[in-house]
Amino acid sequence: MRVLLAALLVPCALAVLVGLVTLAPSPGEYAAVAQRAATGQGAPGLGSQTPVDGEVLRAAGESDCTDPNLPAPAPGEGCVAVTVRLTDGPAPGTSILTLVPATPGSPRFAVGDPVVLGWAGGDPADPLTYTIVDFQRGTPLLVLGAAFALAVVLLGRWQGLAALVALGVTLGVLALFVLPALATGSSPVPVALTASGLIVGVVLPLTHGVSARTATAALGTLASLGLIGVLAVVFAALSRLTGLGEEASELAGVLGPGLDLRGLLLAGVIIGALGVLDDVTVTQTSAVWELHRADPATRLNDLYGSAMRVGRDHVASAVNTLVLAYAGAALPLLLLFGLAGRGLGDLLTAEDVAQEIVRTLVGSIGLVASVPLTTLLAAVVVRAVSTSPRSEPA
Repeated sequence: MRVLLAALLVPCALAVLVGLVTLAPSPGEYAAVAQRAATGQGAPGLGSQTPVDGEVLRAAGESDCTDPNLPAPAPGEGCVAVTVRLTDGPAPGTSILTLVPATPGSPRFAVGDPVVLGWAGGDPADPLTYTIVDFQRGTPLLVLGAAFALAVVLLGRWQGLAALVALGVTLGVLALFVLPALATGSSPVPVALTASGLIVGVVLPLTHGVSARTATAALGTLASLGLIGVLAVVFAALSRLTGLGEEASELAGVLGPGLDLRGLLLAGVIIGALGVLDDVTVTQTSAVWELHRADPATRLNDLYGSAMRVGRDHVASAVNTLVLAYAGAALPLLLLFGLAGRGLGDLLTAEDVAQEIVRTLVGSIGLVASVPLTTLLAAVVVRAVSTSPRSEPA
């Protein structure tokens, strides 16, 4: 059985290696694309501007956008004069006055707010060369991250520490492989499948150890990911999804017309489903192992049936979690469509909403399929390894 597991997993590992070699760009290629995006067509956020940190000293009332000394023409149509002291950049310690739109969708600034400005170059003392682009959020995010890491380690101890290392590996794969490969024009679906295979091959053994149990969970995850990839490709084509959206359109403007927006949508479906999928497969495999440990004499059919009862409860809650996660992400969009007075049919078939429906249903089908597949595979494997001369570690 261990030889059979290896025979099934080795081709997957080889496919991941081939994907890494053929899809990963060189550092020079990615640097060139990033440089063109930053200086040419205006990247999202700061674009070609230099980020400068500052602190709000004063935020005056609404005034005319051409002159802070004049009143605003109408409520919500003017600007707020914000005085900011620069804390770094070309002129640290300098105070500048900049105008910020006072529209309902614009942020509000208060005295003491740490902000990020974009400096367009030129005279560092000229206020017209600066624009407030965002708030500084580094400190609260670091505190939250430290609290999360502490909670994981306190509960999981060494396994929790391994989970944090695995999280770092996952972020590293996304930052060092997925983003550069997509930015340089590699096909998004193979990139997502390669990255998912790499994450499964590294994260599962790192978190749960190297064993037949881990190999079984990995096989169940990879098989379900393959199904999700096929369904995503088929139904994105049948639904005529384009992948166009506000962020995607902006990205296309940065990277050029060669960007495969539908492929980018499909890659997001695959990577997004992986986060829930490995949870289901690992849990099902562990349930089978523990049921077998409690009664090693259990027949295959009984072992499968008992684990499936656990799996049905798990997959029901996991599907609900997936739906709520996508609904939460699209909540402003759903509210906007609802206020527009569009019917339910128009709402559900609109491009932006249809994308989320395809994500949810394709991911849910993959989750549902992973339960019986992984459970059956785990039941067969655990009975085989428990009768082998070498005992299988828990």
